[in-house]
Amino acid sequence: MTLSELIDRLGGKLVQGDPEWMVDGVNLAERANPFDVVFADNSATILKALSSKAGVVVLVPGVAGSYPRGKCIVEFDNPRLWFSRAAKLLTPATPSTGVHPKAVVMSDAILGVGVVVEACAVVESGARIGAHTRVEAGAIVGHGVQIGERCRIYPRAVLYPGTTVGDRVIVHAGAVLGADGFGYVRDSATGAYTQFPQQGTLVVEDDVEIGANSTIDRGALAETRIRRGTKIDNLVHVGHNCDIGENVILVALTGISGSSSIGKGAILAGQVGIGDHVKVGPGVMLGGQAGVLSGKTVTNKGLRPGTVLWGTPARPLKQVLREQVMLMRLARLGWRKSSGAETAETETAAAEE
Repeated sequence: MTLSELIDRLGGKLVQGDPEWMVDGVNLAERANPFDVVFADNSATILKALSSKAGVVVLVPGVAGSYPRGKCIVEFDNPRLWFSRAAKLLTPATPSTGVHPKAVVMSDAILGVGVVVEACAVVESGARIGAHTRVEAGAIVGHGVQIGERCRIYPRAVLYPGTTVGDRVIVHAGAVLGADGFGYVRDSATGAYTQFPQQGTLVVEDDVEIGANSTIDRGALAETRIRRGTKIDNLVHVGHNCDIGENVILVALTGISGSSSIGKGAILAGQVGIGDHVKVGPGVMLGGQAGVLSGKTVTNKGLRPGTVLWGTPARPLKQVLREQVMLMRLARLGWRKSSGAETAETETAAAEE
């Protein structure tokens, strides 16, 4: 692809260089060749990018007074974003191979144009798969499951019946979508547990990405919903009846209990724990290992933009750090008092003897 074609697709301003320069891919500055793109978004990386062998460098406007001769320079307000979008455009398309002879596709399943079903994958009765979607080796698409266009279902992913997936969704290896939620009713007389009905649905909207070995349960009687643009890391669990808002980030080992909602644009860092029936407001940022107790609501009301909440129960990070300092001071004070009292008691006993 030529540089001018990339700029037409992605925006930006070519301030130096040949618009017909051929671009093959993106790379690190240290590994780049003349047909690669590199980027720099701060003063620490600009010299490395400009001195690299890369033919194209993407920079923030006005970040450098002059540019080396022979380099193509593109200015864009968010170089990292331009670089990431360019990477998608320059990635070679995976060959379309149709349905593998060792795949199992039921006769009444409906496959769109260009669908790929790899070896040992199973597409069960009544399933519908949109155009140019890939179902890779060993994946299971359950009875009546609906998958949109240009999705990628990686090996060994399992989509249970009752699951609906939008367009351009990525489901990584080993993920399980639409399994029964963890809901039981206890008989107080015998102590035995009976499963509460788990017959709801799971809806995954467009442009969602679900990491390897993550699990998302169907609703109990209603639905679980993952809204447009949300990105879910590996080893994340979302319980039944949850509503995850648009463009939410859920980082590895986060667990969200049933009937909770996460607002648009929220970020939950690694190992965050959310109790059941919790409401996390739009834009809330929960730091690693933060916890929200069942039934609680967490919002940014009264906080400065970008405030990180931390600890259990989750509260502003600065508050937590102040509390920790106070606890340390109290502990030291208590130790000193205890030590002083013990010394005084020892001296008194010696005098009496």
